[in-house]
Amino acid sequence: MIGTIILAVIVVLALIIVKMSLVIIPQSETKIIERLGKYYATLKPGINVIIPFIDRAKPIVAMTNGRYHYTNSIDLREQVYDFDKQNVITKDNVQTQINALLYFQIVDPFKAVYEINNLPNAIEKLTQTTLRNIIGELELDETLTSRDTINTKLRAVLDDATNKWGIKVNRVELQDITPPQSVLQAMEKQMQAERNKRAMILTSEGQKAAAILQSEGEKTSRINRAEADKQTEILKAEGEAQARIRKAEAEAIAIDKVTEAVGKTTNPANYLLAQKYIAMLGDVAQGDKTKTVYLPYEATNLMGSIGGIKDLFKES
Repeated sequence: MIGTIILAVIVVLALIIVKMSLVIIPQSETKIIERLGKYYATLKPGINVIIPFIDRAKPIVAMTNGRYHYTNSIDLREQVYDFDKQNVITKDNVQTQINALLYFQIVDPFKAVYEINNLPNAIEKLTQTTLRNIIGELELDETLTSRDTINTKLRAVLDDATNKWGIKVNRVELQDITPPQSVLQAMEKQMQAERNKRAMILTSEGQKAAAILQSEGEKTSRINRAEADKQTEILKAEGEAQARIRKAEAEAIAIDKVTEAVGKTTNPANYLLAQKYIAMLGDVAQGDKTKTVYLPYEATNLMGSIGGIKDLFKES
C-alpha cells in the first residue's frame, strides 16, 4: 500500500517536472531564459526544453491599454503606443497640446530586456522630450501645416536612439494638435478675414472684367457706327454724283434736242438761258411786290436771247 502511494507520488512529480521542462512558445513571441541568474537562451516558437528550478524566464515590463505590467513573454509583432496629450511650446511661445502614436517592433529581445529597465516608459519619455524639442523649433503655423516633416524628424530621432534597445521604430503619427481656445478664435477670425479678402478680390476682378468688356463693346459699337456712317456718306456721295451725272446727261440731251429744233442759226444756249429767265420772272411776279428786282447788267444780251426765242416761235 505504501509502495503504491510512493509510486504515485513519483509519477505525479515526474509529470510536473516534465511539464515544467517543456515550454511551448507561440508564433511571433519569445522568452529570455536565465540559468542561475545568467542569460542562457532566447526561446524560439514551438516546443523548448529547459531545466526546472534552474532555468527561468526573465520578466519584462509591457504596456497594455496605457497601463504597465510584467510579463515573461516578449511580443515580436509591431506594437502601437498611444501616448496621452502633452503640452509643448512652439517657437512663437504658443502652448499647444499634442498626442502621438508610435509604431515600433522589438527586433532584438536580448537588448530589449538587458539594455533598458522599463522599455515602454523609456519610449514614452523619449518620444515626449523629442517632440518638445522638434516643436520648439517651429512656429505655430508651421506646426499645424508640417505634420509630415515633424513625423519624419521624430521617427528618425527615435529610431536612432532606440536602436541600442533592440527596437525598430517604423512610424510616428501626430494624432491631434490642439492650440489654446484663444488662438483657435484668432485663427478663425483670420480665416474669415482671408475669405472676405478673397471674396472682395474676386468681386473687384469681376467688376474690372465687366468694365473692360463693356468698354470693348462700346468701342466696337462706335467703330461699327462710324463705319456705317462712312458707308452711308460714301453711298450718299455716290448717289449725288450719279444724280448729277444723270442730270447733266439729261441737260445735254435737252440741248441736243433744242439744237435740232432751232437749227444751226440760233445759239441753243441763249434759248435755254432765256427760258430760265422767263421762269424766274414768273416767280418774281408772284412774290412780294414791294421788293426791288435787279435785272442783269448785260440787258442787251438778255434781250437778244428773248428775241431769239421770238424768232423761233415765228418760224414754228
